[in-house]
Amino acid sequence: MQLLFKDTDTKMKKLAVVALGGNALLRSEQKGTYLQQIDNVEQTCSQIGNLLDNYNVIIAHGNGPQVGNILLQNEAGKEKFQVEDMPLDYCVAQTQGSIGYLIDMCMRNVMRKRNIKRNVVTLLTQVTVDGKDKGFSNPTKPVGPYYTKENAEVYAQATGAVFKEDAKGRGWRKVVASPVPLTVENVDLVKKLSEEGNIIVTVGGGGIPVVEDKDGMIKGVEAVIDKDLASAVTAVAVKADEFYILTDVSKVYINFRKENEKALDVLSVQEAEKLLEEGQFGEGSMAPKIRAALYFIKNGGKECIITDASQLSNPSCGTRIVK
Repeated sequence: MQLLFKDTDTKMKKLAVVALGGNALLRSEQKGTYLQQIDNVEQTCSQIGNLLDNYNVIIAHGNGPQVGNILLQNEAGKEKFQVEDMPLDYCVAQTQGSIGYLIDMCMRNVMRKRNIKRNVVTLLTQVTVDGKDKGFSNPTKPVGPYYTKENAEVYAQATGAVFKEDAKGRGWRKVVASPVPLTVENVDLVKKLSEEGNIIVTVGGGGIPVVEDKDGMIKGVEAVIDKDLASAVTAVAVKADEFYILTDVSKVYINFRKENEKALDVLSVQEAEKLLEEGQFGEGSMAPKIRAALYFIKNGGKECIITDASQLSNPSCGTRIVK
């Protein structure tokens, strides 16, 4: 079958960075099978397709559940087959490839249905962090499987890793640093390719964390970079017109899931900072997204929209953070 593609004047379009939340790839009740992830990504990419008439698009994504599954596979392979487990930066790289493949394929199919011709480019993306970041001296980000206290102590002694007890009593988990992203490698190329109309998938999982040694050489580190903040750093670097953070709610709420909860349509930087300081946004959910939005706006961005992917067809969707 011959496909007829419509022409798009991509040089005249605005630029949007779209950060996909975990629910875009895996729902909370799902196990993360290939078919489940494909279905979720297809739905999300279909909604992103609503932006293509007016925007050039850069896509970032999370990888928490997928990295967790790889760490489980590492553990099983080590115990049963004496296969050496891989470091965390290597695992992040694996998920950038696998998730990028899903997004790439699904976006191509979306465009075929809409008779749009654009390339999709998935980049293996390293993000530089400071080796002296305070996060390395106080790791807090839990990754991988749960262990008994006894097993955690054995692994800690053997590997030097830090383990902490889960707040919900499910066991002990390895915790790693979550350093602040400084620079996104190849971001100038990302900007150039996106301005030419290519859809770019980058900073997957917050990026592969690397540091520079005293000789200026780079090496991977055991860390997890916040996906939303890395996406915001990217959005600033490429001078995006808009920054979308997709999550599992249509708007930002105050008093969330309480009788007096209230959806917010627009937040100024000052209002968002005040609500953040008051503890209105959970650290494991909305707070990192608000901080990423603030970073974008404070560093030259015009508008950040926090919403659910299903709302992207609505021009006034979500909660908008502005100056």
